[in-house]
Amino acid sequence: MFQKLKGFSRAFWTANIVELLERAAYYGVFIVITLYLSRILGFNDIEAGIISGVFSGGLYLLPTFTGALADKIGFKFSLMIAFSLLSIGYLGLAVLPTFLESSGLVDYSGEISFAGGLKESAYQWLIAPVMLVIMVGGSFIKSVITGTVAKETTEANRAAGFSIFYMMVNIGAFSGKTIVKPLRDSMGDMGLINLNYFSATMTALALIMIIFFYKSAKQEGQGKSFNEIWNALLKVLTNGRLITLIIIITGFWMVQHQLYATMPKYVLRMAGEGAAPSWYANVNPLIVVLTVTFITRIMASKTPLFSMTVGMFIMPLSAIAMASGNWFAGEGIDLGFMIIHPVALMMIIGIALQALAESFISPRFLEFFSLQAPKGEEGLYLGFSHLHSFIASIVGFGLSGFLLSKYCPDPKLFASHEAWKIAASNAHYIWYYFAAIALLSAISLIIYGKVIRNLDLKKNK
Repeated sequence: MFQKLKGFSRAFWTANIVELLERAAYYGVFIVITLYLSRILGFNDIEAGIISGVFSGGLYLLPTFTGALADKIGFKFSLMIAFSLLSIGYLGLAVLPTFLESSGLVDYSGEISFAGGLKESAYQWLIAPVMLVIMVGGSFIKSVITGTVAKETTEANRAAGFSIFYMMVNIGAFSGKTIVKPLRDSMGDMGLINLNYFSATMTALALIMIIFFYKSAKQEGQGKSFNEIWNALLKVLTNGRLITLIIIITGFWMVQHQLYATMPKYVLRMAGEGAAPSWYANVNPLIVVLTVTFITRIMASKTPLFSMTVGMFIMPLSAIAMASGNWFAGEGIDLGFMIIHPVALMMIIGIALQALAESFISPRFLEFFSLQAPKGEEGLYLGFSHLHSFIASIVGFGLSGFLLSKYCPDPKLFASHEAWKIAASNAHYIWYYFAAIALLSAISLIIYGKVIRNLDLKKNK
């Protein structure tokens, strides 16, 4: 049946279904990863930001290297390794708190208490190898699944194949983030722990599907060596034209990453525990799916730089919208069908604007990036086109932790709610920093476009 469905192979459909399961597992955990690190393991905002940033950054940097390994050992074996590691890792996130509690370092019964000394204990850092396992496992997925889609399609159905893949990614991301709110409502912060059992189950199901249903035409023994990839990375890093573009686009992704770095803690602290940051985050893929085809069509006659510049100038507006929730008086705005906290409402509007910006930027970035690469070496350089997200993760999450601790600190650090309100009176300043970063990036992209245009004109004379 799988082979006949719209002309796609069984390996194609298996790869896309496990992609959906993996994305549901990943986004369910990642949208609350900073909350898990702080509320369950006791890390402060800065520590949680750094750990999350390194984790996220690794998932963008490692696929180029693990993809080369996958080419050599075969896609099926690579996916078996990947989903085995992911299942172990997510299960580790679920059982680690039980180990810590049994050691007397923390008490999760009732109000979570770290009086046992977890914050001062080296055991707190057991999270590092657990997240490393997830990082390595996850790094195989992007290259192998996309490689399978490319290998299992033809020129006639490749566009449809990648469209199905993109749909699966968004369905998975949407469903994973959706489950967080009910778990937190029914279990409180313990839902942050039990969520990981859901993710481990999803990746375990994916592993079973790979074992029994996945058989790709991709053969072992192909691909580049690690030495070739390392030399290619050095070539990208020493190409002034490309590294400048990467740094400029990093500004966009730094703001985009705040959907996971800053937004969950900010919303829960400012709008209350009844807020649903995981649901608000779902506005992003929803708006992208609804707008990206239309925007790509109307931008088809424009240059990639023009489309990207439009998106870059939307990003500061999104950050300002996120800040503006703190400008309103009162605890709720009546929308007729519901009452919502102004911080939550403006956050949703800001996320929608971010998604709109992404629809202008993402489809055209790879095209523009390839144009900046030396002729004949586009494929080599495109392998590192996501370096911007690696940098944005490290810097963006780290900056988020610092800004949260400065402007919107954890209410549990204060003796009274009134004392916390004074400390968090300028919480919205956080978003001014990101608005400035986005605006600087947008202006820099215009300057970059003019400079490379002049350089190309001189070269062609």
